[in-house]
Amino acid sequence: MSIIDCHIHLNNYDGLNKTENKVLSLEERLNALLESMEDNGIVYSLILSSYKVDVNRPSTSQIIESINLNNVEDKIGVVAGYAIDNHTPDDLINYREWIKDGIIKGIKLYCGYEHHYPYDERYQIVYDMCTEFDCPVMIHTGDAFSNTAKIKYAHPLNIDDVAVDNPDLKIVMCHIGNPWITDCQEVLYKNKNVYADISGLIVGNFTSSGERHYAGKINEMLNYVENPHRLLYGSDWPISNMKSYVNFVQKLELDKESYELLMFKNSKSIFKLSL
Repeated sequence: MSIIDCHIHLNNYDGLNKTENKVLSLEERLNALLESMEDNGIVYSLILSSYKVDVNRPSTSQIIESINLNNVEDKIGVVAGYAIDNHTPDDLINYREWIKDGIIKGIKLYCGYEHHYPYDERYQIVYDMCTEFDCPVMIHTGDAFSNTAKIKYAHPLNIDDVAVDNPDLKIVMCHIGNPWITDCQEVLYKNKNVYADISGLIVGNFTSSGERHYAGKINEMLNYVENPHRLLYGSDWPISNMKSYVNFVQKLELDKESYELLMFKNSKSIFKLSL
């Protein structure tokens, strides 16, 4: 079974991207991703650029350049990170052209990391752009991998406002709103233009108790929403271990059709991937 991982990063994270105290270069991180994909049956990954650019967080253009230089466009796509506080109108001009040309597959907002609610009117330009080109906007929901994040901005119930006010916009809630998974499933149930990825539920590897806990939550969500087309597979590599994540999905109560939708078909359709 082929797998699409819709939620990957190429950032350097403290304690996660270092070998003998050496920070890995962007090319080394890309090679590590490709190796992990090969080992775990991932045929295509979407790399999400960050809410800011610094020595540890490559820009969207740097990621695109690295993909092109390594000739892996058939295996790797890009979702461009956007933040009100850290991006400019010129960035949005570039995003528009890249979406139009199929170079990026969507835009990611980092509510929580950025201290703005997703229904802030300054995000509307992003929603309008994604609606125009029928590409998804991904929005961080739930817990955050940063002590400076303010998670009230990342509560999944905030997405309801965006979904209602933008009925033709495809929205992907990242991390199923963990730990507010019940709230996430209500937003999914109510709004047919909303989806969710299951990425980043753990740091590193799943424990046995973690597998049982999250398998129960996701099975409950699928029963409540009653639509296997609404969930997407993502790992949040390198924060979460790719092999552990693929193995975790085997613990879910999925028939063959639902498994294929979660692991491949839903992402292929929503991001309009030519695979």
